[in-house]
Amino acid sequence: MSSLLAVLDAVEGESAAVELRARSYELLGDLTGRTVVDAGCGSGRAVAELAERGAHAVGVDLDPEVIAVARERWPAGEFHVGDAYELPLETGSVTYYRADKVLHMLDDPARAVAEARRVLAPGGRAVLLGQDWDTIAIDSDEPETTRRLVHAKADSLPSPRVARRYRNLLLDAGFTDPVAEVHTAVFTDDTAYALLQRITDEESWLAEQAERARANRIFVVVPMFLVAAQG
Repeated sequence: MSSLLAVLDAVEGESAAVELRARSYELLGDLTGRTVVDAGCGSGRAVAELAERGAHAVGVDLDPEVIAVARERWPAGEFHVGDAYELPLETGSVTYYRADKVLHMLDDPARAVAEARRVLAPGGRAVLLGQDWDTIAIDSDEPETTRRLVHAKADSLPSPRVARRYRNLLLDAGFTDPVAEVHTAVFTDDTAYALLQRITDEESWLAEQAERARANRIFVVVPMFLVAAQG
């Protein structure tokens, strides 16, 4: 858990990630005094940032360990252990819903989006954010091996290509007026190598990437899909 949190902290601290989170908040709308649920909140950084912007932010995550970390890091935040399929919230009780890098971990993303619609008040808004695991680009001297490893990682996840479906998932759930954007996260430092270690443990391939990192030649690109829609 600690190693995963360290990688997530490094990624979330990148300037591109900070800007992307800010854009997701902007697409929600006026946050002042509004209740926002961050489904799959992880260690709670977004909940804290939303609260700083004047929202009543509620973080929900299925993992009790990360909720414990979130409560320790952000003691002023409201955090609950809960399932994205069955949020611990009353019907129509929130103004905004946000899910960041969550739906690819679910077997049934459509069910989670339906749950988002349940908890949203009339006129509420949802934002979905995440990567499509088949579209990660990595510079390598072994392109065929790289392609195999990226696809193998994608195939190990419940819904690796769900990000390209965000717009249609929201429309199918009854949301309207979707706004779809794609932002590109570029990693050229130690964070890039840490990300690649989450993709594979194939030593020979990682050795090349480690050498690239030492020579300032590592290059990883992750397209991030961002879709907002009206409830």
